[in-house]
Amino acid sequence: MKHPMTELHPAIEPYAHGFLAVGDGQQIYWEVCGNPVGKPAVVVHGGPGSGCSPRFRRLFDPAVYRIVLFDQRNCGRSRPHASEYATDLSTNTTAHLIADIEQLRVSLGIDRWLVLGGSWGSTLALAYAEQHPQHVTEMILFGVTTGRHSEFDWLFRGGVALFFPGQWDALRLALPADERDGDIIAAYSRRLNDPDPLVRQRATLDWCLWESATPAWPPTTGLAEMFNDAPFAAAFARIVVHYVQHYAWLEDGVLMRNADVLSAIPGILVNGRFDFQAPIGNAWELRRVWPHAELLIVDEAGHSSGIFPAVVQATERFASAH
Repeated sequence: MKHPMTELHPAIEPYAHGFLAVGDGQQIYWEVCGNPVGKPAVVVHGGPGSGCSPRFRRLFDPAVYRIVLFDQRNCGRSRPHASEYATDLSTNTTAHLIADIEQLRVSLGIDRWLVLGGSWGSTLALAYAEQHPQHVTEMILFGVTTGRHSEFDWLFRGGVALFFPGQWDALRLALPADERDGDIIAAYSRRLNDPDPLVRQRATLDWCLWESATPAWPPTTGLAEMFNDAPFAAAFARIVVHYVQHYAWLEDGVLMRNADVLSAIPGILVNGRFDFQAPIGNAWELRRVWPHAELLIVDEAGHSSGIFPAVVQATERFASAH
């Protein structure tokens, strides 16, 4: 369906921010903006490894919501940063991130909050809510992913290459000849963690060119602007490959199977019709097992382009529940 355009809310700045020590030597950056006594909401960013964006603040009415943003481990402003070769990612797993979200909730004195997540953030939001449903009032997921192994394989092991064959070949052909038809993820993991900084830099560029190809509709060419920030790109590539290599440490299909835990939680799923990274079938199948979820399809949108006005509409619908 087509949705009337809804403007994002005006840009705002946090009224509080800081770092939370969550263990394992990790310092998680967080910020809060909007109404200090408003309806609590937390944003779970994508990537994994993208970090929170100021644009996410604009998805909520700041007069109504107390908006919490944070950077997941080793990305954004959290430390240590994955762009640094010495940073060990062994304590960066889905289970660690779920625990971090819960620590953040407790540290901010919030009992229950709306959970909003996009792309990878929708998988992490689902995993968090299924472990802590008593602390979730509503959920809004966009560019929906659910952590099934087939979803990782679709995007990172050749499925979506049916629509982007040139870009996929570029990713493959950047590897030595004897690795081009093997496990692409394992090959890039080795290069992104190579002691030689030039090897890491080239692997980061090749990986980020692939990541740039698929989010928007119509498709764009070249490197996405966010990847012009070298530390951002290096951390993003390392963390994404780290998670994909391990299927995010999730048993295949577990979040779908456990969706009955969400039965009392209202949800809105927003997906672009032309989302190649998170095909609409993901949201459709999640809706089947989550009775209180509604699916909004944005006909002209891709994974990131054109979808945010519908997300704003979703936050406005839940605003009255405060």
